[in-house]
Amino acid sequence: MALNNYDDLNDIQLDVLREIGNIGAGNAATALSSMLTSQINIAVPTVRILDYEEVVEELGGPEQMIVGLLLCLDGDVQGMIMFLLQQNFADLTLQALLGQGLPASGEIDEMSYSAIQEVANIMAASYVNAISALTGLTINLTVPSMCLDMLGAILSVPAIHYADISDKIIFISDAFDGEDLHAPNHVLLIPDVESLQKMMTCLGIEL
Repeated sequence: MALNNYDDLNDIQLDVLREIGNIGAGNAATALSSMLTSQINIAVPTVRILDYEEVVEELGGPEQMIVGLLLCLDGDVQGMIMFLLQQNFADLTLQALLGQGLPASGEIDEMSYSAIQEVANIMAASYVNAISALTGLTINLTVPSMCLDMLGAILSVPAIHYADISDKIIFISDAFDGEDLHAPNHVLLIPDVESLQKMMTCLGIEL
């Protein structure tokens, strides 16, 4: 039986997605530790299937200001991966990399933009490599696009793009903890349904 939408995922398949989240989060913490030259620990992630409204409520409401980083997936897996970073995460990361945080004006200069893009690249690769290692699939990533905006506006992009597929997404929530970095991290993993089916088939898991 083929997957028609995220609601069709069974408990075994959800466990697989949780394992991908666990491996990806661990890889991301290791990569960030190297990039920031500081030990970064990761809390055990939670992986849930939520709709967009639930994500908005989870993160404090549609007017919550947040840094959104969006990358598209291409190759054997099609879809999107989005990172929703609290402002203090982005601020502390920039402090560590550049010696200066987010500007008070909210206008992010080119150097800060590039630095946060690189962080997004590293984090996205951590999750994508976890999927590739488990499934053997080849997944490419686009250059991250980034904005500092209200959560409702940021989430409208994937919500509109995937409106004809499902109103649910894979929501991975964890927290980074280091000497100077203490911040939650939220990842939206949004493969299209065909790609999700392909991932499960490669793992030998069917409905």
